[in-house]
Amino acid sequence: MALGFYFDQTRCAGCRVCQIACKDRMDLQNAGPIPRRVASYEVGTYPEVSLHHTSVGCNHCDNPSCVRGCPTGAMYKDEATGIVLHDDSLCIGCRSCMMACPYGAPQFDDETAQIVKCDSCKALREAGMNPVCVDACMMRALDFGEIDELRSKYGSDLVSEIPAVGDASITSPNLLIKASRAASSDAFVEIVL
Repeated sequence: MALGFYFDQTRCAGCRVCQIACKDRMDLQNAGPIPRRVASYEVGTYPEVSLHHTSVGCNHCDNPSCVRGCPTGAMYKDEATGIVLHDDSLCIGCRSCMMACPYGAPQFDDETAQIVKCDSCKALREAGMNPVCVDACMMRALDFGEIDELRSKYGSDLVSEIPAVGDASITSPNLLIKASRAASSDAFVEIVL
């Protein structure tokens, strides 16, 4: 079984509520780590310009480079669910996982001197709830579950990579994206709204 996220880019308004809900759930008060990140991109030139947004947390990859890069075993993959987790008690703060991850999922919290990353709200899910990012999304652009079930539920036109997110062949992310037409362009520019 592999658990992961579904993201409907055609619905995302770039409001960043999922990002804020994640930081709040993880009690991250400082301006540092952002485990779920929303980025906005501009594609094209006037008069044919498009804007699209991506919402990305940990992709809980089948072949996570962060796990391979961790020298202490602090970053590990739960064999039962496929979720990539972090054990704070084993972390030495070397940031090797950060350097290894092509998606920027593990981030360093200067206040705690620990790595912070999405755990897909493991405790909430064990209590029968959704990850907070899923429930916070007003546009219902996010979902979480077993990858094959998400693919069956949302259709066959889903992809696991777009130019702004990166090459899926590196880690085999458990991420399904209903991509917007503009997201297929590799001539994108990240913008700050």
